[in-house]
Amino acid sequence: MIGYVTLGVSDMAKAKAFYTDLLGDQGVKVLLDMGRIAFIGKNMSSPMLAVCVPYNEQPNHPGNGNMVAIPAGSKESVDALYKKAIELGATCDGEPGQRIPDQFYGAYVKDPDGNKLAFFVFG
Repeated sequence: MIGYVTLGVSDMAKAKAFYTDLLGDQGVKVLLDMGRIAFIGKNMSSPMLAVCVPYNEQPNHPGNGNMVAIPAGSKESVDALYKKAIELGATCDGEPGQRIPDQFYGAYVKDPDGNKLAFFVFG
């Protein structure tokens, strides 16, 4: 259903390094780099994350209420992604924990540009 989600960033090199380092263990890499925008994912036919300098060349602004949720596969992977994101310069926006008993375990961070991410597992 989703082809890709785009996040505005202020520093392309820093954003590409953050996301490829964070998600590299899941087989993620920069798939297409067009200078102002780069597509990051496993392959071009799977959902991707794009990072870009805004087209109008104005400063990027994270959206209030916008969030990209990244499936982690397990509670341990949620914890590991959260820890790695913090080590890579993200800030905590909700430590790992059970949010809905027996249904949803998640953690929340803001990337170096302030974009909100969730790492989660259902069940």
